[in-house]
Amino acid sequence: MPAFDPCRSFRKLAYNNALANRRLLSACAMLQPGEFEAPRTSFFPSIKETLNHIVTVDWFYVDSLEGGTLGLRTFEVDEPFDDVGSLTEAQAKVDRRLIDLCEALTPEKLVSTVNVHRGQRIQHERMEDILGHLFQHQTHHRGQVHAMLAGTTVKPPQLDEFIVADDARFRGDELAALGWREEDLMR
Repeated sequence: MPAFDPCRSFRKLAYNNALANRRLLSACAMLQPGEFEAPRTSFFPSIKETLNHIVTVDWFYVDSLEGGTLGLRTFEVDEPFDDVGSLTEAQAKVDRRLIDLCEALTPEKLVSTVNVHRGQRIQHERMEDILGHLFQHQTHHRGQVHAMLAGTTVKPPQLDEFIVADDARFRGDELAALGWREEDLMR
C-alpha cells in the first residue's frame, strides 16, 4: 500500500467540486425563463444570487490561495452574472484554477500561511484550513441551490457521486467531456 499523502483528499475534493458544479449548473441551464431569478426560500433569495455568491467567494479564496491580493474588490459587484451560461463559464474557470492549485500541493504548502486580504486587515491562515473552509462553503451553498431546484421544472441532480472509486460508473460521460481520466480522480 502506498504511503499516506495528505494532499490527496484536497485533490479529490477539487475534482469533486468541479464535477458537482458542472452537474448543478447543467441542471440550472434547463430552467424555464424566470426560474433562475425567481424568489425562493433560502439563505440567498434566488438560485441566481446563490450561484453568483458561490463563484465570487471562489474567486476571493482561490486568489488568496494563489498568493493574490484581490481581497474585497472581488465583491464590488454582488451579482456579476445575469445568466446561467456566463456564470457556468466563470465557475468552470475558477474550478480549474482550484484543481491546478490542489494538483501542485505538497505537505509543506498545506501548512504554509495564506494571506487573506479583508480590507483593513490581513487574515493569516494555514492553507489546509482555507481549503477546508472553501470546500465546505461550496458544498453548503450547492445544497441550497439543489433544494431550490426542487421548486422548479428541473429535477435536482445527483451531486455526491464523485469521491469513491465505485462511483466511476456514474461520472464517465462527464469525465470524458472534461478530458479527464478516472486515474486523475483516484491517485
